Amino acid sequence: MRKNSHKITTPQSLNAYIKGICDIMRRSGRAGALQYVPELTWMLFLRILDEKEEIEVEYTKALGREFIPSLQYPYRWRDWAAPDGEKRKELQEGTFGRFMSFVDGDLLPTLKKLKDKPGATPRQKVVSQVFSSFEKTGIDTERNLLDILDKIHELSLEQVEETHMFTLSQVYEGLIQKMGEKNNDGGQFFTPREVIRVMVKVIDPKIGETVYDPCCGTGGFLAQAYLHMNKNATIADDIETLKIRTFYGREKENLVYPIVLANLVLHEIDEPHIWHGNTLTGHEVYGGLFQSAPVLFDVVLTNPPFGGKEGKDARTHFAYKTSSTQVLFLQHVIDNLKNSGRCGIVMDEGVLFRTNEKAFVQTKRKLLSECNLYCIVSLPPKVFLNAGAASKTNLLFFTKGEQTKEIWYYDLSDLNVTKRQPLTMHHFEEFFKLLPEKKESEHSWKVPIEEIEEKNYDIKAVNPNRKIEEDTRSPQELLAIIESQQKEITNALSKLKDKGL
Repeated sequence: MRKNSHKITTPQSLNAYIKGICDIMRRSGRAGALQYVPELTWMLFLRILDEKEEIEVEYTKALGREFIPSLQYPYRWRDWAAPDGEKRKELQEGTFGRFMSFVDGDLLPTLKKLKDKPGATPRQKVVSQVFSSFEKTGIDTERNLLDILDKIHELSLEQVEETHMFTLSQVYEGLIQKMGEKNNDGGQFFTPREVIRVMVKVIDPKIGETVYDPCCGTGGFLAQAYLHMNKNATIADDIETLKIRTFYGREKENLVYPIVLANLVLHEIDEPHIWHGNTLTGHEVYGGLFQSAPVLFDVVLTNPPFGGKEGKDARTHFAYKTSSTQVLFLQHVIDNLKNSGRCGIVMDEGVLFRTNEKAFVQTKRKLLSECNLYCIVSLPPKVFLNAGAASKTNLLFFTKGEQTKEIWYYDLSDLNVTKRQPLTMHHFEEFFKLLPEKKESEHSWKVPIEEIEEKNYDIKAVNPNRKIEEDTRSPQELLAIIESQQKEITNALSKLKDKGL
């Protein structure tokens, strides 16, 4: 395998390097992030997979065992994409255009059908699904495609220092975030990373527990849960459990489904059990990766789409009929949690305060009677604005199997969140100090279940401790201030006129 003369040693240099690859893609017909991120996904996935399996072959050989790779010649990265690959050399020595014909006419169709092979392994099924949305590459010329492949080939353990391989997944998540920026039609795919970190920290999933996201998007919750749990993996069995038997999700969007698989593999989750289809209707596109999923889950971490409307085919699956996507997802989450299972969910404000629609009230009553809704965090407006959604949102945390007696609220709604000043973990410092004992403060308070029942299950956060600053100045004082300012303005204008301005 070709060695480069330099190493990528900092997150900044890695970020700049991948930006360079995206620049080539942009000038090659993949203009926006919604186009070039999926294209980069399958290439980066094959690069990482090839190196991963090379290491696994050596490791199992040292243990005296046999390892059967997911891909064989000529479909491995080292065969057709590496600059010194045997298949690549053969294709480039032939007629111009043979390389592109191989990629579109042989490589992509073969990988796409891998799941249909007799005895296909779980990893082969993952590979197949990463290519489920691709008929052919969107790169415009063979030369540009080869340039991109050469650059991606440099992203190896040889060139990217091992301590920065996690950074590679972070950089990739940064690219995914670009898909979700406002006006990029991808907002439903992305939850701000700091919000995810807070939710994972509160729920604190443990090794041996199953983690589920019924609308997983690009896999942010599952990836962050893995990073959180992996810190406590001390023996080989722990690591195997995390990589193979822990993470489950569902995703509807054809564009996003391959990306969540690649993202989770990039985060070292070898077998991401992601079901492709509509969670609410049960319509399945592909369920082959979900066959070993348990009936109920220990942990749910999720952010249902805001403001969605479902048809009758979805409503028939639920006890309380409504077209509201969020309310149906909330019912789904409660029904799919084990007794003593824990959930962190993002919920828009409308669901919390609406009492004029029967299904909203019934679903909240179900939540409070079947679960202990022990905490609601009222987030600032605009937290999701950069992801294409302006809804006011809240974080709900609950445990199934015990009734709610009181809800502890924490209020962050006064924070001014902007693109340049996003919500960060720093803003949650007091929250994490107060949470263990549910202490009251200027930003936190408790509401008993009796009061919630009296309000017909309106559970919106209304901070009784908020200090309202009153202007105690008299009308005479205010008039004096206005007159003083008028004099200053008049004097300033006179000086300007004297100067001829």
